[in-house]
Amino acid sequence: MKESYPKLRLVEGVLELGLCKKVQKIDCVHNNAVMELMRGVRSQLTELIAGLANQDLAPMSLGLSHSLSRYKLKFSADKVDTMIIQAIGLLDDLDKELNTYAMRVKEWYGWHFPELAKIVQDTIVYSKVVKFMGFRENATKLDFSEILTEEVEAEVKEAANISMGTEVSEHDLANVRQLCDQVLSLSEYRAQLYDYLKSRMNTVAPNLTALVGELVGARLIAHGGSLMNLAKQPGSTVQILGAEKALFRALKTKHATPKYGLIYHASLVGQAAPKMKGKISRSLAAKASLAIRCDALGDGQDNSMGLENRLKLEARLRSLEGKELGRSAGSVKGKPKIEVYDKDRKKGAAGMITPAKTYNASADAVLDQTPKSVGEETVEKKRKIDEEAPATEEKDATGEKKEKKKKKKEAEAEQNDVQDGEKKKRKRSSEPEEATETPTSKKDKKKKKKKSEE
Repeated sequence: MKESYPKLRLVEGVLELGLCKKVQKIDCVHNNAVMELMRGVRSQLTELIAGLANQDLAPMSLGLSHSLSRYKLKFSADKVDTMIIQAIGLLDDLDKELNTYAMRVKEWYGWHFPELAKIVQDTIVYSKVVKFMGFRENATKLDFSEILTEEVEAEVKEAANISMGTEVSEHDLANVRQLCDQVLSLSEYRAQLYDYLKSRMNTVAPNLTALVGELVGARLIAHGGSLMNLAKQPGSTVQILGAEKALFRALKTKHATPKYGLIYHASLVGQAAPKMKGKISRSLAAKASLAIRCDALGDGQDNSMGLENRLKLEARLRSLEGKELGRSAGSVKGKPKIEVYDKDRKKGAAGMITPAKTYNASADAVLDQTPKSVGEETVEKKRKIDEEAPATEEKDATGEKKEKKKKKKEAEAEQNDVQDGEKKKRKRSSEPEEATETPTSKKDKKKKKKKSEE
């Protein structure tokens, strides 16, 4: 029907020019033959209809294009996910503007009261305090109970008395207060926009909202272009959606690919341990892709599927954490080792405990030992010396043998060195003689040398 819609509009335009169905009694039929006929009619329309010039075709085509564009706009407006895309984009822009404005307030008012930035760190509360206080000298006279707690209020008043800031004029302070008004108004509008986005997400994509939250779900839809385009993506693409640069960089450099993109900011991934974030993000992306398809193509508008899948993912997260704790408990298989307390218990159904070991009092008894006389002690010492003497003699004998062997080796090495030196001298003296000798005499000398060396 969508393909034939422009052609039917063309037929209606032709019938409005005079070929009325009631007058001519023509039934509307759409097939290949009719399409060829309509193409011919459109090309020869000025000749078929009397009084129709080429200039009149331009308004007709313009009206037809306007009607078609209205149809397309109406069709795209029915998809309310475009409102979500615009809302999340505006929300991100508001966050950036709020941060820049709040930092500007702190820098500007910091010249007058620099200690306030360390005491009041919240930007919205800081703007309220600056707007309410004005000059720092007014801090001791004012009551900050509606804005600050008692402890923080006391710190602000003490710091105002000993502040090192410079003096400012009333005109400067008026500009600072106007900037504070801008910060407060933007923060109020951001809160309203967040409530609007939350309501739209709960109506358009309730299952996705139940799984990943309003902000993450809206960012996924905005990154995908629309809810229908996001429903066409597999779970692996949903997992790394938003980390395209890291993915292509990893593929180019042949490193590990990223494990998560925008889905990293979901509450389930944030609850997981660093080692489990990859597994949980993969499981969450698989469930989120099913929830997106249910929201985009399903008839129901409830979030029962998203809540059920969220409970399953929470149970999986607990099981993964339990396995990790079991492994760190001590045993290899994940089960903690339990030591048996009663080691003497006998095995079996009718096992009995062996009788406890009694204390042996006789072990404490010490026999009376008579002291040895001086003579007996000297005799025992002589015996020990006589027993140790042969052992020392054997050691001395072995030591002398080793020393003799070392001396023999050193003497042989010296003799070999002397012989080598003599041989070198002989070679040097015999070189000119060998130059005049025949090759046969050289061979004979070499043989003699070898025999002498052997």
